[in-house]
Amino acid sequence: MTDFAILAPVPLEHLESGQVIAAAKGFVAFGSRKFELFRDIDQRCDGKPVPVLIYPSHEDDPAKVTSMVSWIGWYVGSEETHNGRHSLGMEHRPPTTGQYIADNKGHWAVFWHVQQLLPLDAKDRFAISKLQTIKGGWRKNAPPRGPELVALPTFIEFPE
Repeated sequence: MTDFAILAPVPLEHLESGQVIAAAKGFVAFGSRKFELFRDIDQRCDGKPVPVLIYPSHEDDPAKVTSMVSWIGWYVGSEETHNGRHSLGMEHRPPTTGQYIADNKGHWAVFWHVQQLLPLDAKDRFAISKLQTIKGGWRKNAPPRGPELVALPTFIEFPE
């Protein structure tokens, strides 16, 4: 396992519909504009899955250090795009993204793939402020608006 994790905000509706896709299709594809970050992750992990910590985001609400990690999963790779669409269309995309035109036509530079997307029990959820930073990753004084690298927390267990 790596010594880092990916911390990312994802809208709750996409997490809920994406969980169904991940279970049925093997992984769910979330969009990002941070293609350089995912290139770096792919180099660092050398094909090994990377733990993912997700906190539900809301379009109009800024991220705060009190935002709660309430979903986990495994990052298993990414695919860069030049047309903003996933190469397999909507097959691995959360169905809820279909209602947002830009989500599947031209907006994203990369799609990152997550397996075993699961919500945490309420007792296991924690504020993103509990996470440690790593060099080249998230700065605690600027809550992430997209995926960032953090130190792998020791207080949480990931599914095998």
